[in-house]
Amino acid sequence: MFKGSFPALITPFKDGALDLDTLKKLVDWHVEQGSNGLVPVGTTGESPTLSHEEHNLVVEEVVKAAAGRIPVIAGAGSNATAEGIELIRHAEAAGADAALVVTPYYNKPTQHGLVAHFTAVHDACGLPIIIYNIPGRSVVDMTPETMGELAKLPRIVGVKDATGDLARVAKQRLTCGGEFVQLSGEDATAVGFNAMGGVGCISVTANVAPKLCAEMQAATLAGDYAKALEYQDILMPLHIAIFLEPGVSGAKYAMSKLGLCSPEVRLPLTGLSDATKAKIDAALKHAALI
Repeated sequence: MFKGSFPALITPFKDGALDLDTLKKLVDWHVEQGSNGLVPVGTTGESPTLSHEEHNLVVEEVVKAAAGRIPVIAGAGSNATAEGIELIRHAEAAGADAALVVTPYYNKPTQHGLVAHFTAVHDACGLPIIIYNIPGRSVVDMTPETMGELAKLPRIVGVKDATGDLARVAKQRLTCGGEFVQLSGEDATAVGFNAMGGVGCISVTANVAPKLCAEMQAATLAGDYAKALEYQDILMPLHIAIFLEPGVSGAKYAMSKLGLCSPEVRLPLTGLSDATKAKIDAALKHAALI
């Protein structure tokens, strides 16, 4: 179920409020474009600035709009275990297919604390769980050994790995087993990640170029890395340009150029500089999207 291209879905806003009509249209568009699943209310969905009510509503609306056509992996992470349990229970009740649970940020738990946190969240619900390991944001890094311990739990099924360390894929195959679902959390190394044993990417760029990202993933999963590299050459300028400033701002600006949504983001994020806009425009032209 969890293979291929999974857009880390943006949350569209209009005059500061959720734009649910646009959100539903985006879900339909991603299905049409060939995305293999959706990941709402992650960091790219601006979850840090959503209220709990907004967070839950986005999950409900995405599940409803997807209507079983593609799986929905709902963001359900928190640096407070009790809050994470509330979020994952809601995701389960809303009909999500799985949950993405980030390593607790800011608190800096030990590896023992990570095991305790994920075990508690796991035991509180019946959803499959994808661990989100992103030390650059959470300031804590789950080791392959700790992940292997958690992989013994029946519903901890995979990882979104945003370490940028391709050797991690091989190390996690050793500790977690070959069936453990490894999804890249970094667009720029997604092809190499799959070559090392990964099976997909939870992607920011796939918000903008879902068809290209899905086709690139399909090429890697078919073992056609020559074709995958052709796609990578098309997409790499976009990967680079989108992340010159926070990826949410870059993705929303690019999507606004395609007429998909407003570029509006919530503070403390802001709109892009003119220099970054120009580079995204050039990358969109390079990918023949405009």
